[in-house]
Amino acid sequence: MHDDLGPDAPTPETSLRRRTLLRMGSAAGAALAVSWGTAGHATAAGSGAPAATTTAGEAGAVAQAFAEPPMPVRPRFRWWWPDALVDPEEVQREIDQIAAAGFGGVEIAAVTHSLTQRIDVERYGWGTPAWVAGVEAALRQAARRKVVVDLTIGPAWPAAVPTVTPDDEAATKELAHGVAVVAAGTTFDGPLPPSVSAPGSDVTAQRLRYVQAARITAGGSPTAKVVPLDQATVTDLTDRIRDGRLTWTAPDDGGTWLVLAYWERGSGQRPEGPAHTAPLSYVVDHLDAKGTEAVVDFWERNILTPEVRELLRETGGSLFEDSLELETHATLWTSSLADEFARRMGYSLVPYLPAVVEVKEKYVFSFGSAVDKAVRRDYMHVVTELYLENHLVPLRDWAHSLGLRLRVQPYGLETDAMYSAALLDEPEGESLGFKNLDDFRTLAGGRDMGGRTILSNEAGGTAGGAYATTWDATLKKLVTQYAAGVNQAVFHGFAYAEAPGADWPGFAAFSPYNGGTGYGEAWGPRQPLWRHTPEVARALGRIQQILQTGVNRADVGVLWQKGYAGSGLGASWFTADGVPAGWTHLFLSPRLLDLPSARVEDGRLAPDGPAFKALLVDGDIMINREHTLQLDVAEKLVGYAKAGLRIIVIGDWSDGHVPGIGQPGDNERLRALLTELLSLPTVHNVADRPNVPEGIAALGLRRDVEYAQSSMLLHAHRADADTDYFFFANDAVSKKGSTGTPVDHDVTLATRRPDAVPYHLDPWTGTIEPVAAYRRVDGRIRLRIALQPGATTIIALARPGRLDDSLAPSWYATDTDAAEVRRSADGRLEVRDTRPGTYTTTLDDGRTVTSVIGAMPEPTALTDWELHVEDWQPGDSPTQTVKVRRNLGLDGLAAWPDIPELADVSGIGRYRTTVDLGAPWTGGYGAYLELGEVFDTYRITVNGTELPPADPVTSRVDVGPWLQRGANTIEVEVATTLLNRLRVANAAVFGVAQRQKYGLVGPVRLVPYGRVVARR
Repeated sequence: MHDDLGPDAPTPETSLRRRTLLRMGSAAGAALAVSWGTAGHATAAGSGAPAATTTAGEAGAVAQAFAEPPMPVRPRFRWWWPDALVDPEEVQREIDQIAAAGFGGVEIAAVTHSLTQRIDVERYGWGTPAWVAGVEAALRQAARRKVVVDLTIGPAWPAAVPTVTPDDEAATKELAHGVAVVAAGTTFDGPLPPSVSAPGSDVTAQRLRYVQAARITAGGSPTAKVVPLDQATVTDLTDRIRDGRLTWTAPDDGGTWLVLAYWERGSGQRPEGPAHTAPLSYVVDHLDAKGTEAVVDFWERNILTPEVRELLRETGGSLFEDSLELETHATLWTSSLADEFARRMGYSLVPYLPAVVEVKEKYVFSFGSAVDKAVRRDYMHVVTELYLENHLVPLRDWAHSLGLRLRVQPYGLETDAMYSAALLDEPEGESLGFKNLDDFRTLAGGRDMGGRTILSNEAGGTAGGAYATTWDATLKKLVTQYAAGVNQAVFHGFAYAEAPGADWPGFAAFSPYNGGTGYGEAWGPRQPLWRHTPEVARALGRIQQILQTGVNRADVGVLWQKGYAGSGLGASWFTADGVPAGWTHLFLSPRLLDLPSARVEDGRLAPDGPAFKALLVDGDIMINREHTLQLDVAEKLVGYAKAGLRIIVIGDWSDGHVPGIGQPGDNERLRALLTELLSLPTVHNVADRPNVPEGIAALGLRRDVEYAQSSMLLHAHRADADTDYFFFANDAVSKKGSTGTPVDHDVTLATRRPDAVPYHLDPWTGTIEPVAAYRRVDGRIRLRIALQPGATTIIALARPGRLDDSLAPSWYATDTDAAEVRRSADGRLEVRDTRPGTYTTTLDDGRTVTSVIGAMPEPTALTDWELHVEDWQPGDSPTQTVKVRRNLGLDGLAAWPDIPELADVSGIGRYRTTVDLGAPWTGGYGAYLELGEVFDTYRITVNGTELPPADPVTSRVDVGPWLQRGANTIEVEVATTLLNRLRVANAAVFGVAQRQKYGLVGPVRLVPYGRVVARR
């Protein structure tokens, strides 16, 4: 089996709603995968897009590459500018700050939601010469520091330019309707009813498109929230209009009729936040090529100077477009929609228009559930195709012409975001708007079927999190998203230093916001916890390097009838019951099955990508699991099953029908195909969701990662030419109300090589070492995974010497009754335990070794500390911080708010204590430093030596190698947010917030462990 991603998905030759809140391994021929070595830029096969790829690193270079991951795979920041009111020198300084902290990229975005004073946008607006000068300064310094620079496609979001007015053809449009009630037998004579929704700001023109009459169904009322209409009575009155007036008599049938007038006009939608440009920018039509052309034309004329073009090719990464928040109080529209609908769907939308009409995102008319669902599905089908053909693909191809990639959040409308993800260079989800991990898996499915590598994440966006966001909480959430397919974090965000009216500690894009503290975080040197951020950035870079290696593997593909993302809905059985036992799944939309990757080989679907073992087919989860299926999809399923792919079908599909408004005989043909499908030996039909395990057993399916039911353990599986990488995370946050529990149990891993050996890759220290204890069981490798809530680990199964020539031991332990078996620095097996006793260890050759750990000292409580605090306070300007020194002696630990002198203090705290270790501590003993409760990140120094970084979500650190007989000085450095200080420094905004419990709270103990060599 080859792990070649193959060429990027081509643009199909044939035709292809809104959110409220919102690269370690060589893959043979994989154009978009990261390899061991130094990352650089190359071209994605068949697309012209630049991609982060390198030649395969030699075995001896693997450890170095993991220890210091290349810049393109490191996490990035969304870099918020107050439009173009930026100083080039400060811009360069901030690039230096970001690079020095270990981050690999920035996304420059004009976001000014928090501003209380206006910016002179004529001089300093987005797209002005001042903007270009700032971008040039950023690109020049980024080139020096090897930082990747992404640029947002317009000011804030959605995509908008100042060369478009609401009445222009290139502006986003809506279809507004007016309604008049006409009694049976009476005559309507007068001007057409005006729109029930007022036009948007600066909208001055509208065009009458259609006039209709329709009768309300018996028992219905014209004042109902949703007015029921008889579709058979819809009458076209457009040709009767004279000079804007209509004369029409309703049939004398005893019913109540409506006259409906439909007006096409611009929506007047502007990008989010205050004015960014002069003249004002308006959102472009994402469904018409004219809208995309307006964006491209503005960039070509105003932003892409020769120097910018050259710099973008040197250090540019992606053009970025935020989510599809095309908001209108009427119905989303484009001038060609009706004509395109008829051409693509084979029937006219016009007689069914009332079923798609909206006011403030609510449908107002109904033809009955069956017709409504069918027409609305077909409407969004066409909207998807127009968006892809007229906006996303042309924008992607233009980005490629500039040497850039296209990164987009392709959701917000009810479009096929999964297929969009397959066409994009970098699809992106978000931590704030996505409801659960399956929202990320929807995009991951598209990414993998499209042969792409990156699934980006707008990470760290937290409601109410301004100046209160901790790395602890951020990491606990992010690691679960990594396990769901994410492999690039763009943090939300890094704010430019200052802006008019900004208070200490400087400008922040979303704080304050709407009278509250705001959301997201303004990371940077203004924050005390920035001191510890480089450790976090390096760890995330290592994780992302692994997760951008080779291809993503998943056990099961879950077929959805619609390719929505961000719905919060999950996979039948697998989300709730399969994932806790080690099953992995991704979602597929029907369009993804049209891609070249969607072929079956050796019983696997998409063998060069996720290599699904099986498909799961259920009813349409978006419409109460209704048994709808496209004819072409049913035909593909029959073909897949005949080629050996195993398929589980849930439910009784005797009522199966095609989605949308079908043609005569379609339902009968579908049912015949379903009957054939269910008769095949590779297909198993189960009664309902709880019966899925019956299908799994009947088809002989086996997951790649096996463990006993553990609702907290998550994982991702990547594979290159000959190595499998497994990322594990203990989920502390995604279950409702969960704070997490420790995980400690056996895990069994599939391996493609009989000689594969397991290695442990530590993202926090950057070290790679062979696993000391494991077993070979039925051609698989079984080992122990022990993780604290939110903690992670990486296991690689590789041929001996693949990761490092010096790390290829031919011997290991298979079992022990000691707490753990480790390899010592010289490679010998060593048993450890905090309890004295006799321990038996079984070796790989079947021999047993007995090890005795003698009496040990008792754990030592560390209660007396010196505390030295840097108290960060406002200075003479919004960007100046005064650091006041405070020294305290503590005979017991407490949170800073419980220490009177530190109640409102934010900053850096350094705790120091001395402990005398006598004769019992010499010889074969070490010790763990148990910190107990500690606020967020920390650094530990023992006897003047700073220890390797530790995952801040854990609070036990091995300090044994640095202890000595006699006096030992232990220092613990902690860093805080700014919230507690801001509560008093800016009480009007932050005074409502509760103090955070900063500091080392403990209890702190030094716990000895014994260690004995089990084998030399």
